[in-house]
Formats: sequence, C-alpha cells, structure tokens
Amino acid sequence: MLNRNSQPIVAIATAPGRGAVGIVRISGKNLGPFVHHLLGRTLLAREATYLPFCDRQGVALDHGLALYFPAPHSFTGEDVLELQAHGGPVVLQLLLARCLEVAAQHDPVGGAVCLDGLRIAQPGEFTQRAFLNDKIDLAQAEAIADLIDASTEAAARSATQSLSGVFSREINALRDALIHLRMLVEATLDFPEEEIDFLQKADAQGQLHRLQQTLHTILQKATQGALLREGITVVIAGQPNAGKSSLLNALAGAELAIVTPVAGTTRDKVQQTIQIEGVPIHVVDTAGLRASDDQVELIGIARAWEAIETADAVLFLHDLTRKHAIDYIAGDAHIASAIGQKLDANVPVIDVWNKVDATAAADANTGVMLSAKTGQGLDMLRRRLLEVVGWQAGTDGVYTARARHVQALRRVESHLTQAAAHLSARDQLLDLLAEELRLGQHALSEITGEFTSDDLLGVIFSKFCIGK
Repeated sequence: MLNRNSQPIVAIATAPGRGAVGIVRISGKNLGPFVHHLLGRTLLAREATYLPFCDRQGVALDHGLALYFPAPHSFTGEDVLELQAHGGPVVLQLLLARCLEVAAQHDPVGGAVCLDGLRIAQPGEFTQRAFLNDKIDLAQAEAIADLIDASTEAAARSATQSLSGVFSREINALRDALIHLRMLVEATLDFPEEEIDFLQKADAQGQLHRLQQTLHTILQKATQGALLREGITVVIAGQPNAGKSSLLNALAGAELAIVTPVAGTTRDKVQQTIQIEGVPIHVVDTAGLRASDDQVELIGIARAWEAIETADAVLFLHDLTRKHAIDYIAGDAHIASAIGQKLDANVPVIDVWNKVDATAAADANTGVMLSAKTGQGLDMLRRRLLEVVGWQAGTDGVYTARARHVQALRRVESHLTQAAAHLSARDQLLDLLAEELRLGQHALSEITGEFTSDDLLGVIFSKFCIGK
C-alpha cells in the first residue's frame, strides 16, 4: 500500500465554471507508461504537443495541448502531466474520469495496473508535494495561496516577493547568523578551561545586537505584509442618524447602504472592502446604538456590538449638528463607556465628527472632521486609519506574511531580548543564553517549515484551492 504522500494525484487545476482553457493536472512517480496509455504516444519533456484526448473507443473527447515535466524538473518535484483543453466543466470532468479510468487499466504485457493508486487531489496537495519534495519552503507555499487570494495590487506584489524567496532568504540569513552565535556560546561552554574568551574575541555582544537590529527590520516588513494580506476590519459605530451609512457609501464610492432621514434605517451589518494605498480595509456599517423596543432593531444593535468586539479599529461617528443636545451627549457618553469595556486596549477608537458642511461649530472638537455628504475630510480619515494600524507608506521590499509568521518573529524577538540580558549579566549565564538562542532558532525555522508539525501543514494546505 502506497503512502498517501506517495500516491499519484489528479485534479482539475482551473477554477470551476466555463472558460477558454481548462487544465487537468496529474503528479506522481514514473508517469511515462501512464502518459503513453492515455495519449497513445510518448511526449517530449517540457514541449507542448497538440493532440486529441480520446475516450476508451478512441473517439476524441476534445483536442488540446499536453505538457510533460519529468522529475525533478517540475513544480511538485515528481513527474507532472498537464492536459490543456477547452474550459467547459463537462469536458474537464470527462478528461478527469478518463485519467482515472486509464490509471486503473492493467498492462496487457506485465499485467500490472497502469498507475496504481491514482486519486483525486485534496485542496493544496500539489503545492504540498512541492514543499515535501523541497521545491519550495513553507513560506513560499503560503505565498502561492496569498497571490491567488490577493485583493489589491500591493498585496499581489508582496505575495510575489515572498513566492520568489525574498522573505525566506532574509529568514535563513538571520537563522544562519544566530546559529553562528550559538556555536560560539556552545564552544565557550564546552571548553571553559581555555584561556581564550571566545565570546569577547568574537564580539558576541555586537553580533547579538546586529541580530536584533536585523530582526527588527524583518519584523517591520512582515507586519506590513500581514496588513496587506489580511487587511483590517473597521467598524463604523454611533447613534442613529449620525451618518454611518453615508460614510460607508462615501468610503466605498458606491451606494451600498440605504440612507434615509429615518432613525434606525440600518437594521443589519453592511460590509464592503475598500483599499487605501493598497491596504485592504473591510468597512462595516452597523445599526445605530440606542435603547429600543423594536425587536428587529434590537437584533441589529446586538449584531453591531458583536462587530465592534471583533474590530481591528472602530470609527466612533458623532453628529456635529447635535453636539449640544443633552440627550445626544448622554448617548455618546454611554456608547463610549460601553466600547471601552468591550474592546481590548490595543484596538484604536477614532472619533469622527460628521456633517461639518452643516455647521460652523467644528473647531472645538478633537478627532477627524468630515462630511460624508460632500467628501470633505475623507482623505484625512483615510490617512488616520493607516496611521493607527501601523502602515508605513513607501516601505520598500514588503513581502506577504501571515499572522503565524509575525507571531514567530515576535517569539524570536523575546528570546533575543532574554539572551541579551543573560549575556550582559555580571556572571554571564551561558547555559540560559544558549537555550534562548536555540529557542530563537527553532522559532525562525518554523516560518520556512524546517520544524513544522503535521497538524500545522494540514491546516495550511487545506485552505488552498483544489488543483493547486
């Protein structure tokens, strides 16, 4: 019985639906005999061949291109066959079924099955094969999915940076420097009787300081990359008729939410993703927050609070035309208190004062002044949003990073901080120093997949599309 990772796999590699071209991809070991049985001829390596794709009776199902990539010079590191046909779902399903049928046939001479164990690929399994066969590391594998899912040009460019190996090379260079320092520490531990102080002679303090500086730069770019990949969820909150739906429409540049003078018009969340300087911003409009006896409105208000609790940032919208009304002031104070209780202290709350076009009493307020109706102040709000989430415009060499990458880098940062403390201690705690460096190296290696649990791999690749 073949190991699951050794079984040949097949899948439709293009998106569901109709298209000009559709691809069926097969990956496995020793595909040569299978290719001959399927296509009735031998293919030249890495050369497109136009030919018919025939059924069992020799009747053409379609005509298209076949490309054969013998191992190890393929995406997965195994033999790979790609059949490029017309992109109709029925045609591709027929080709897929034909591949499985041919694989199960017995060789008339040897009697063996043509391609033992060929099965439909699981999501992300082709990319997982590439990782397992050392064609790419884990960060590059994740970048493939990020490139497919990119929602902005900046996100696509940063994913390409990661896919090309820029992120991995910086991680590996940092790991190698850390290993070198570990070697010096271990040498001092192994030969304590030597007169030569390995650490002082090799400027261990300087090496560790440079490691921390390099890590800071990588962490900064990785954090920016994570913003480009994940974006941020921004919830617009406030009392009824403050202009929340108008603000959503103004930011999105489209009439997405219904706007009327009637308080309580918005009954449920309305979400739209926009981009500011390439950063995806998931803007959520919510029901007005107030006391109500309307059961439907109460459901909307409860959902508004749920959205606020999961926000990366909150735009607390105030109505300038009602800023002196006692009941309105009390309502804003109540909302501010409730937001403070529900949100983590690290989640920014931006006070936004709307309807600046309808009143001259704006100067005494703090926060962002704008008019959702005229667009005045929107650019200031966009800049403020990027500022509070930590985006730095013009950052060079940003690469896609995931939350797990940033978390791993922060663990490395913590270990290096502890290592510096042990190295600076009057009685240098070299055992503890060596352990912190080892843990830092381990955290770095998790990023590229040198040390990675099978459970984590399962989670990562299960989120890929089938055929990739």
